[in-house]
Amino acid sequence: MKILLVAIPNHHFFQWVNQLENSGFEVAWLDSTDGNGFSNKIKWVTQYNGWKLKWNFPFRSRIKKRFPKLYRFLQQFNERNLATVFEQKLKEFQPDIVHCFEMQLTGFPILEVMEKHLKIPLIYSSWGSDMFYFKEMGFSNNEVKRFLNRVNYLITDCKRDSKIAKENGFQHTFLGVFPGNGGITIPTEAINSTENRNIILIKGYDDGVGKASLVLEAIENLSKVYLNTFKLVIYSADKSLRHQIEQSVLLSSLNIAIYPREQFFPNSELLKIMGKSCLHIANSISDGMPNALLEAMGMGAFPIQSNPGKVTEEVITHQKNGFIIENPLDINQITILIQAALDDELLRKQAQQYNTEFITQNYNRVSLQPKIVKLYKDILS
Repeated sequence: MKILLVAIPNHHFFQWVNQLENSGFEVAWLDSTDGNGFSNKIKWVTQYNGWKLKWNFPFRSRIKKRFPKLYRFLQQFNERNLATVFEQKLKEFQPDIVHCFEMQLTGFPILEVMEKHLKIPLIYSSWGSDMFYFKEMGFSNNEVKRFLNRVNYLITDCKRDSKIAKENGFQHTFLGVFPGNGGITIPTEAINSTENRNIILIKGYDDGVGKASLVLEAIENLSKVYLNTFKLVIYSADKSLRHQIEQSVLLSSLNIAIYPREQFFPNSELLKIMGKSCLHIANSISDGMPNALLEAMGMGAFPIQSNPGKVTEEVITHQKNGFIIENPLDINQITILIQAALDDELLRKQAQQYNTEFITQNYNRVSLQPKIVKLYKDILS
């Protein structure tokens, strides 16, 4: 079987692809952004990149930096579009299945080509906000319906998005809910007991959808007793968040470790930090099922998570195995939840036991691998 994958270069995508290694499938990946070049993370896969520029002309980088308007004008004639390259690779590779990950960046650009090749099955994996937030991203119901009409098989990372797809005209085969990364490998040796956790861990997305800045404002409302007891760690921190910390007299005086969003930080190291974290806090107005939430739960960190479209409540029961932020814009509510979690060690201990077992049973990478391979085999059988 030959499978052509269309996706952005993303850690979760690479994790999914590696579930197919040793499956006997011949797998190729078209990097929809042509962004990062060859990836050693999936070196067993045939990789199509370096396709965007027709000519890497002399002084291109210098012109891009110093004369951006001229550069944009030149690139109108010097860049290939994804649809053209995709159609070329379709003819060269001749896949049995095409699988696109995320709708806006991969699904829409290849739609017209796939509409000309109706005999090739198309799988679409819904990621993050692409189904839930498509109107806010500037896409119409008609565009989404047209795309879903061509999709033969749907995979989502939460129950919510399968319902949204059906409401927008999807009538074909739903393959089920799977984590976007194909499952989690939990290093159990790095899971600390509740009393040995001294980190408040915060996901640092603050890009309009992510609202980590409000979490920091909530942190500022806490008593200094808490702030002197726990270390703050912020990962995937946007620049705006780092600026916010620098401008705050209180925050800049605290024991804070910051890992910028634009710098690579090994997932294995993040898992170790989660295993030492008392809380894991993530706040946004739109998302799918966050892989980081599942990882934090698997590593025993008490989750405090926003609930866009009621996705979080698919895995968290409020006041049982975590806290749900009902209003991601309510700083006072976030403060109350953080303080309540820090005050209740028994709740955190019970939640840790429940969550680590829940993730092992439902999101274990080893047990999900044969199910993912079977998805592809069943399509052709």
